Amino acid sequence: MKFLPLILANLSRKKIRTILTIGSFAVALFLFAFLAAIKSAFNRGSEIAGADRLVINNRVSMILPLPLSYRDQIAHIPGVHAVTHYNWFGGTYKNPRNFFPQYPIDVENQPLVMPELKVPAEQWQAFARDRQGAIVGAATAKRFGWKVGDHIPIMNSSIDSKGPWEFNLDGIYHSDHVGGNETAFWFQWDYFEERVPQRVKGNVGWYVLKLEAPDDAVRVAKTIDNLFANSSFETKTETESAFAASMAKQFGNIEFLIITIGSVVFFTLLLVTGNTMAISVRERIGEIAVFKAIGFTDRSILFFILGEALALSIAGSTLGILCAAAAIPAMGAGLNGLLPRLVLSSSLMLMGMGFAIVVGIASGLLPALGAMRLRVVKALREV
Repeated sequence: MKFLPLILANLSRKKIRTILTIGSFAVALFLFAFLAAIKSAFNRGSEIAGADRLVINNRVSMILPLPLSYRDQIAHIPGVHAVTHYNWFGGTYKNPRNFFPQYPIDVENQPLVMPELKVPAEQWQAFARDRQGAIVGAATAKRFGWKVGDHIPIMNSSIDSKGPWEFNLDGIYHSDHVGGNETAFWFQWDYFEERVPQRVKGNVGWYVLKLEAPDDAVRVAKTIDNLFANSSFETKTETESAFAASMAKQFGNIEFLIITIGSVVFFTLLLVTGNTMAISVRERIGEIAVFKAIGFTDRSILFFILGEALALSIAGSTLGILCAAAAIPAMGAGLNGLLPRLVLSSSLMLMGMGFAIVVGIASGLLPALGAMRLRVVKALREV
């Protein structure tokens, strides 16, 4: 702390250079935070997936349907606690840009398979009694300003584009898991079956089942796939975490891309900051020689230069993290549900600060070592 006045005085000497260097750290940390939040969003599905749940899709492609008649056969397999089913609806609210996921659900079994998605009991009972009822996630309700009792028209469905579908909002669900999906819109399967074209009736998009015990996962998955082997609709059964991971891979190797971009950004930042510190030290050779002449030790000079680099990195990274914390939620909302909710956790912020501090120290190390080894007589002669 005794070097703080000197550090601040030196940083304020070249204000534009200091501001640009701090800005470089801020931009780098903002980009790091945004990429890390996206990576976390892609991985969150597999991280919070239930170990006791399986997902069943058509073996040929997940966009192909499965018969609704499979439900009872799956439910009677030993080890299956409950099974529910979904179908993609693909509608929008008022504007084609107002996209969010909508699914017709099995009202009876949904709470048994997805117990972490909480709906107040009275709201669920009202939904179960209302053929045109709907339950929506808290994030989507907040996005559109919906409240229980609202009348919600959904249009432009990929299943049935004839006119709007009218729904009564009977409840709002919340997830027990931090960062859990609170964007979905559920409505009654019976209402869906009643209105969809004949080609869609009697088919589901996919099944999700809850096991009696996680240890039964492999056995039950094999039993299901063997049961429907060589049929017109063969199945592919996998754990919920494996399914979430495969969905993330549909977007390519996101993790490799993010790590590559982040590495390039921090390496470039290291070069820029290192060059800034080298120029700063070169401009002050005479001053450093005077410091040594009046009694500053080599170690003091080393810490003094490193302190400057550290101050730049801390100031820039703090600014970048604060900007990211303010901007990422708004950017996530702008994605209109195309990605899971973007969350900038405290661990990500601390990781970014740590990287920035390491880059700051590394960038100042060589100039600081050069200043520490500087010979007073030679330096004053050059000046």
